[in-house]
Amino acid sequence: MKRLVFGILAAVIAVTTLSSCGYNSMVKLDENVKSKWGTVQTQYQRRADLIPNLVSTVKGAAKFEQGTLTAVVEARAKATQMTVKADELTPENIQKYQAAQGQLSQALGKLLSITEAYPELRATQQFSDLSAQLESTENRITVARKDFNDAVQEYNGKIRSFPTNLTAGMFGFKAKGYFEADAAAKDAPKVEF
Repeated sequence: MKRLVFGILAAVIAVTTLSSCGYNSMVKLDENVKSKWGTVQTQYQRRADLIPNLVSTVKGAAKFEQGTLTAVVEARAKATQMTVKADELTPENIQKYQAAQGQLSQALGKLLSITEAYPELRATQQFSDLSAQLESTENRITVARKDFNDAVQEYNGKIRSFPTNLTAGMFGFKAKGYFEADAAAKDAPKVEF
């Protein structure tokens, strides 16, 4: 009986000691990662909201390659359907989300490169404004992704460090995934004059 009481008392002391050994800081770091993820999603949503206006401006100003416009609209639909909850930030889920957003980026890039052939389109104020907003949004996405990766690095470092790794294991804190460079980024673009 004494062994049972001693065992229970030792377990309570161990849990109390370990739970104060970084638990609160891991919770704060986890919440910071979730907040940064929300910012990433907000910036991607801002981009998705700009796209219909950009597409309708292009449609209205030029006789345009319908396939490109369709590709942009379809990529936008896929990207906005793909969501990752803040509690499910595994490397696999981040990669799937990034792939959907990458398809949209490629379709947008093609749309914007084709518009170069339409000087009257580039000269319209609405197209210029939308292009500037889209560029600004792409910059915001880059900053949000960097901030997210920084938060994930701090969180993952904390849960992998001793002795907090013991507490993290007890309470189910798992490593989060990072945003990585798109697969297409490894190939340098061809520049021809």
